[in-house]
Amino acid sequence: DKATILSVISSFLEEQGHSVTTALNGLSGFEKTHKSDFDLFIIDHLMPVMDGLQLIKRLKQNEKTSNTPIVFMSTQDLKSIAYLKKSNVVDALISKPIDYSQLAELINDYSPENTLNLSL
Repeated sequence: DKATILSVISSFLEEQGHSVTTALNGLSGFEKTHKSDFDLFIIDHLMPVMDGLQLIKRLKQNEKTSNTPIVFMSTQDLKSIAYLKKSNVVDALISKPIDYSQLAELINDYSPENTLNLSL
């Protein structure tokens, strides 16, 4: 997503003790999955180059990342994308602007115990 939003979310997660890797677009994010392992993906819906839905499709098709939990962020009404959660394409949905207490709960719910690797 936008650099300012990435910076704010990254700072929040780092203050919580997490290691964060960011990408400004879906393609860059997908390329980073080839270089590192991640415990959780936080993916924005509308990104340049490759949007969030395209990124999720690639992640689900890749054996290395197919079972990694995904938190999907969107400015759209969550009702309009609820099918993603119902069909198990994503693990959680969160609306923007971000409710940081909700985000922290989601991170705790989906992060494996004793690991702090996250991706945006």
